[in-house]
Amino acid sequence: MDIKEERAPFACRFTEGIPDLLFSLRCTLVISTYQAGKVIFISAKDRNGLIQLPRTFKKAMGIAIEGERMAIATRHEVVVLANNTALAPTLAKQPNTYDALFLPRSVYFTGELDIHDLAFTPKGLIAVTTRFSCISKIDSNFSFTPIWKPKFITELDPRDQCHLNGMALDQHELKYVTALGTSNEPGGWRENKAAGGVLLDVHSQEFILKKLPMPHSPRIYEGQLFVLLSGTGELIKVNLATQTYDVVQRLNGFVRGLDKLGDFLFIGLSKLRTTSKAFGDLPIAKESVFCGIAVVQLSTGRLVGHIQYENSVEEIYDVRAIAGTRRPGILNHYGEDHQTAITTPSGSYWAQPQPEAK
Repeated sequence: MDIKEERAPFACRFTEGIPDLLFSLRCTLVISTYQAGKVIFISAKDRNGLIQLPRTFKKAMGIAIEGERMAIATRHEVVVLANNTALAPTLAKQPNTYDALFLPRSVYFTGELDIHDLAFTPKGLIAVTTRFSCISKIDSNFSFTPIWKPKFITELDPRDQCHLNGMALDQHELKYVTALGTSNEPGGWRENKAAGGVLLDVHSQEFILKKLPMPHSPRIYEGQLFVLLSGTGELIKVNLATQTYDVVQRLNGFVRGLDKLGDFLFIGLSKLRTTSKAFGDLPIAKESVFCGIAVVQLSTGRLVGHIQYENSVEEIYDVRAIAGTRRPGILNHYGEDHQTAITTPSGSYWAQPQPEAK
């Protein structure tokens, strides 16, 4: 009788050189997995090993990082956290462990908007509000404030007409968006989801590319526009002048989630379930062999390695790299641990909980 080896939750393996790369870059990778309901920090324990920190965030989706701030889109909320290096080494449950500590500072109760990409801008936090087919501002006034929608969307409707999902910013200015279709009917994008995707110019409202296989995660790096084609597992570089693209690398998986640090791109890979109602019938579902992170060298387009999950994580939405920290910690807003962290412009403190009045 075969006995299956018991693996710890979130067990992963990785190709040689990945820990050394993260250690040399002095960075930590962050992934969101809505399927597992986690945000996971992946750090280099040393030049030969990795260590992870999974933290619960319900239906975690888009992640934005700017300086010491991080925002996370969840099922009903957007959570904003701030890094505090002073409190990091004195976290009671794990002292002398972390060199950074992200603490929840505010929570926006948005309702279930199916928020995808997030970004900090000088005008505030903006989000791809997929359920309403628009880009919106997230603040304390409303669930969301629409600031842009595609011209083919005639009015706001909470039934996801085109599955707007990604946005690219250049110098903090919104430039391009991706959607899985151009339908103005509720859920209409599903009819041609495998080949109906588009890349749009925000200002002109013109299509740059059409008939794309499920585009996600548009990003601008070194003046070049990159997009992930989830339906074919491809990383592409867009030629805006000719409205064409070149394939930089093809990966065996549903690609979604992209960030850059140094000369390296970090790309999320999802292992699609063939039973999935949304994506199970896509050809890439049969080719996606694992869930994890692929690392591609930007200057050469070469695949240099990957991280592969063996259990717990099957689908990834976003991937981000935190520069300047080898072992950050993070607290969510569901438990009580964060409530004793008091931060001010001039000092940081762990406060002792006061007894409740009788």
